[in-house]
This record gives sequence, structure tokens and C-alpha cells, in this order.
Amino acid sequence: MHVLEAGEPGRPCLLLLHGFPELAWSWRKVMPALAGAGYHVVAPDQRGYGRTTGWSADYDGDLAPFRMLNLVRDQLGLVASLGYGHVEAVIGHDFGSPVAAWCALIRPDVFRRVALMSAPFAGPPALPEEDPDRPPAPDIHAALAALPRPRKHYQWHYSERGANENMWRCPQGVHAFLRAYYHMKSADWPANKPVRLAGWTAEALAQMPTYYIMDLDKGMAETVAPEMPSAEAITACRWLPDRDLAVYAGEYDRTGFQGGLQWYRCRTSGRFEAEAQVFAGRTIDVPSVFIAGASDWGIEQVPGALRRMRELACTKMTDVHLVEGAGHWVQQEQPERATALLLDWLDKTRG
Repeated sequence: MHVLEAGEPGRPCLLLLHGFPELAWSWRKVMPALAGAGYHVVAPDQRGYGRTTGWSADYDGDLAPFRMLNLVRDQLGLVASLGYGHVEAVIGHDFGSPVAAWCALIRPDVFRRVALMSAPFAGPPALPEEDPDRPPAPDIHAALAALPRPRKHYQWHYSERGANENMWRCPQGVHAFLRAYYHMKSADWPANKPVRLAGWTAEALAQMPTYYIMDLDKGMAETVAPEMPSAEAITACRWLPDRDLAVYAGEYDRTGFQGGLQWYRCRTSGRFEAEAQVFAGRTIDVPSVFIAGASDWGIEQVPGALRRMRELACTKMTDVHLVEGAGHWVQQEQPERATALLLDWLDKTRG
């Protein structure tokens, strides 16, 4: 595992888990301040990403190493390799948020606090035996495709064979693709004004931007390309200057995106749902906090998840913060505010 570190080993440890399409590099702006507060801060490139090795990008290969329980196992192994019996907190953003949540759910003795960022955690999947008369869920994909403007869900698109090539070999190149993608999901994109969705229906989901509910005939590269910011806007972008974006682009240009896409395939295939149901009804009982951008549609993409997280899944959630001036990339767009919220939470839940 490739890791970035800040602070002295042996101090109380914080473990930071990134999402897609990011790297440990996404924590670069908050790590120094967390270390300055007395922590040893560790951020790995997770399985399938960056300079961490030992995984396969073969679409036809074994998906089991990318399933959630094994991602938790990866973090247990990292903590042990660093010589710690526990970490003070595990902090996850985007797809790193459910990994952090599952770490705290399964091993609260090791992961003693959890901060979730941008992706609410609604709890483990329920046992179907608990509600045997519940009618089957409607085919959301057929309903999306049947809309007057035919649509599809991005997670199922990411699970398709061609999704990696669409982004990796796109005409505009990886650097320009990522620039448009990060821009479109940030507070800089004026259409990011999330609203509460009525439910898991095609009509409700279609209110979300096309980076979540895509046009049926487009890949992600074609979806974000029209929103490429101008040269002037790129120069003025203080939260993601081109030199920082080049780190992401260089790594994804080298590895492609399939390692991260395998995570989505584990989710959408349903292959590992049964083993997750072993934890049905279990709650996160360590201190927790949720932080997201006020302009982030991610907090609404699963209708009701935010409420279930606060009321059911996390029994000791102290705060929910929606940060103004931030979209999906909250710790990059507003690092000072995100760091202050984390440090305040760590201080008041100490011990």
C-alpha cells in the first residue's frame, strides 16, 4: 500500500480514506494541520488506485478482492503494519465514506471514531426474511430509460465493460477529462443546487445532474466535456490548480480507472449482498460526524439516506455539517473549514 504521512509515528493515529476518482493526494490540504494538532496522519492509495499494487484491473478477473469486507481488511492490515492497535478516528470521503463506516461498524475496538464525508451511510442491508411480504423493487433502470429524456444511473454505467476506456482513452485526454469532472461536481458549477428527492423513482432521480443520472446514450467523458471550464476559470481555480490536478492525471493516465470501477461493480452486481446482511440491524456506536459541501448532490443521491444515517445507522453522531462554498470535494474546496470541523469534533469526543 502506498501511503502519504504527516506527523510523528507513535502519536495518536488518524486514517484518511479517499474516494473516486481520487487518491491519497486528495487529503494533501488537511493533513499538515491535523498533524500540527498532534496526530500521526496516514492516507493510503486504496486497493485499485494509484501506487498501491497487488490488484488486478482485469474486467473479467475476480471481483472478490474489491468487496467491502476485504476493503475493511485492507485497512486493518495497514493499521497493524504501522504498529497500532487502534486509530483515533477513520475519516472517509466519497467511496471512502462507506469503507470508513464499515470499519467502525465491524471493528469499533480498532476504529474508535468515524468521520463520514460527502456520502451518507444508511446502515447495512436488511435481511429479506425480516419482511418477506415486501413487494419487489421496481426496475429503476427500465424506468430511467423510458423517460422522455432517456437516462441511466452512473453507478451502473461505471459497471459496464466500456466505462474505463471511455474515460481513460477519451478524446480530450485524462487531464482535461478530470478537470471537467471535478469542476462539474464542485461549488464552482452553478447548477449544483441540491434538493431533497421524493423517493427512489425515475422522475425523482432525474432531477439530479447528468454526472449522476446520465443521458442514456453518453459515457462520462461526453457528459462532462461540455462543462469544461474556460482557461481563465482554470487559472482562477485556487482549490485545484493545474499542478495539483496533474498528480491525479498522471496516475490515472498510467493506471486507468478500472481499479476504482471494480468497487462499483461489487455494489451493483449484488454478489456480496448476502455477506453484508450478516451485519443487518447493527449500528455504528462509536462517536461519528458527517461533513459535506452545501452544493453537493451526493448527500441526496440516495433519497432518505441522510435521515437514516442520523436517526438509525449512527447512534452517536454528534453533528452534520454542510459547508458553504463546497461541492463534492469538500476537503479540497474548503480545506480550512473541513479541518476546523474535524479538529473540533476530535477535541469534543476525546476519551
